[in-house]
Amino acid sequence: MEQSFNAYVESSIKEHWDLPSLTDYKGATLQYKDVARKIEKLHIIFEESGIKKGDKIAVCGRNSSHWGVTFMATLTYGAVIVPILHEFKADNVHNIVNHSEAKLLFVGDVVWENLDEAAMPLLEGILLMTDFSVLVSRSEKLTYAREHLNEMFGKKFPKNFRKEHVNYHKDEPDELAAINYTSGTTSYSKGVMLPYRSLWSNTKFAFEVLELKPGDKIVSMLPMAHMYGLAFEFLYEFAVGCQIYFLTRMPSPKIIFEAFSEVKPNLIVAVPLIIEKIIKKSILPKLETPAMKLLMKVPVINDKIKSTIHEQMIQAFGGNFVEVIIGGAAFNQEIERFLQMIEFPYTVGYGMTECGPIITYEDWQRFKAGSCGKAAPRMEVKILSPDPENVVGEIVCRGPNVMLGYYKNEEATAEVIDEEGWLHTGDLAVMDAAGNVTIRGRSKNLLLGPSGQNIYPKEIEDKLNNMPYVAESIIVQQNGKLVGLVYPDFDDAFANGLKQEDLERVMEENRIALNATLPVYSQIAKMKIYPEEFEKTPKKSIKRFLYQEAKG
Repeated sequence: MEQSFNAYVESSIKEHWDLPSLTDYKGATLQYKDVARKIEKLHIIFEESGIKKGDKIAVCGRNSSHWGVTFMATLTYGAVIVPILHEFKADNVHNIVNHSEAKLLFVGDVVWENLDEAAMPLLEGILLMTDFSVLVSRSEKLTYAREHLNEMFGKKFPKNFRKEHVNYHKDEPDELAAINYTSGTTSYSKGVMLPYRSLWSNTKFAFEVLELKPGDKIVSMLPMAHMYGLAFEFLYEFAVGCQIYFLTRMPSPKIIFEAFSEVKPNLIVAVPLIIEKIIKKSILPKLETPAMKLLMKVPVINDKIKSTIHEQMIQAFGGNFVEVIIGGAAFNQEIERFLQMIEFPYTVGYGMTECGPIITYEDWQRFKAGSCGKAAPRMEVKILSPDPENVVGEIVCRGPNVMLGYYKNEEATAEVIDEEGWLHTGDLAVMDAAGNVTIRGRSKNLLLGPSGQNIYPKEIEDKLNNMPYVAESIIVQQNGKLVGLVYPDFDDAFANGLKQEDLERVMEENRIALNATLPVYSQIAKMKIYPEEFEKTPKKSIKRFLYQEAKG
């Protein structure tokens, strides 16, 4: 097959015309032919309102079938998709829409309530994703096209819309397909420019290592605005001919359980937190009884118990899957040991937005515990270390998955992609003789939220440092929660007659005020006051690693 991502989409639609495609959990299902019809209608809107190939179209909302349709319609038209995390605050969304120079914005209803169209002057229109109605139009052409859409569609396909009418934009490997923003504020936000070859190579990778077939089912839980969920819960499955169920709401363990038992997915793609929650909520309580603890120590019974637990775990995930793929954040070692003990079919992959996303992976049967697999097909991976097996070094990689660079930011691009095309990930690891990569730390100060969202501590610290009586601060992650460590401006505080307990009250007020400006996944759980300045390097940056374990 030629190296074309849109060819995957086109052939899947034609081959699976009458199969179910996108389902909103507890809602309607679109067959592949319905998706094709909706894509065609959006193409008419794009064309009639003067959208050209290469123009940017932004999408922001919870996962849903219409989110998927918007994505596919944009790429198959030859426009560039800009997916925006729906958890971002309004000003972050405005920032990204403006920075990307998007012409149209598709929004979910929850997102739309908080946005201000006046803050996005470059947009020609805003459409509601639920029914593609026009919320804001700054173009008579767009208004006309939407009002006369069915009539135009009928004229274009007078004898019914059929498979043979499906004919999509032919993409080139290095052509820009998507701009994915790693964070919400423009000072830190980098728009990762992913070319079609990256989407194609990631999709082909999934065909090579996973075994889904037409009609199989998957539950989409991870945000589609993130490459991990987008690539492996949507793009690959769509290309195969699967039925994709979108939860369309916050993926709480209760809803996930319910969806798993109803849908019985054939593959599960998750972040560690989801797996950990399921184990802690439904499996471990049964093991914590005195009788169970005693039985676990008896070898023969032990095996029987293990297989019972194994079975309970399998059932918790719907009982019908081949493997569970875990990625997006570091995996808790105790939980991983537990999964090994009960011989659960899981594997851990590693990637980053800049590779759309996959860098390393290994099949669960050959997977080395604690690692995150080996270089993915078509990718070269090496560790910058004199002795990669024993001495930690930075992971670098190159290949078709790697981005073109950061949008409108050549300086940042030059910092991560060297002259030979190696992408410097900023992550530290060792690699054994067989090529298994084991991550030992992140060198660039990046923390990961519960669904693998990127949290940049520096962004939060900059805000916190501007709050009353804060001299300097560090944000660290402990037990999955963010903690603000603060060295207060004691001189200023004492000059204003504040005592220690007053300072604690002020810091709590700061925490509440700060959280009001942050997305849900990067909320600060508590503040801790430090009596002296933080230690710094000669370049005057705080030695963060000294404070990761700060007790309080």
